[in-house]
Amino acid sequence: MHKGAQRHVSLREQAYSAIKRLIITCELRPGEILSEPALSSQLDIGRTPIRQAIDRLLNDGLVEVMPRKGTIVKPVSLDEIFNIIDVRVVNETFCVRVAAAQAGPDVALQLRRNLDAMLAAAHQREIETIAGLDQQFHALIAGSVRNPVMSDLLRNLHERSARMWFISLSANEQHLRICDEHAAIVDGIARQDPDLAENAMRAHIQSFRANITRQV
Repeated sequence: MHKGAQRHVSLREQAYSAIKRLIITCELRPGEILSEPALSSQLDIGRTPIRQAIDRLLNDGLVEVMPRKGTIVKPVSLDEIFNIIDVRVVNETFCVRVAAAQAGPDVALQLRRNLDAMLAAAHQREIETIAGLDQQFHALIAGSVRNPVMSDLLRNLHERSARMWFISLSANEQHLRICDEHAAIVDGIARQDPDLAENAMRAHIQSFRANITRQV
């Protein structure tokens, strides 16, 4: 019984992660209807875990229910993205200040390793790898603050804006610029300089806003 329960949770998590990835990478396009049978066949996972995963994605704000259509991938809304960016500025600048003041050298080391991996992926134009490393970078900073509410909030904000990341960051120079911006953030944390870290984080997020603005 216990093993069966563990397997059930594992399948639910597997379905959730897989469908979320398909949405974030736009393999499931904005506005596309989600078919439980099709996803079950594609992912080789039963219908029940698929349904549970979709319910969780509904709470995450990545899918929505439309009358007479069913559940669809939530369309990308520029107004929502800009609202998310505003919330990120407030919360991530606070978060990185705390990280710079409190984080030990192990955090800076982890961030530098992440940055090295991102640079390698940027030179190879491995967009999905870069996206994963970008989310990991911000999660490492949030995790160093040891505030699970903040970590959950920022994870959700990043995931909800990740599709626009894929759509807008099409040039290799954009990816390399992100690496430069991350390097400035790491420098502020490594120096234990909250002002330097905050300014670097603010510039990084505003750069994302500017890039989206240029695309529309």
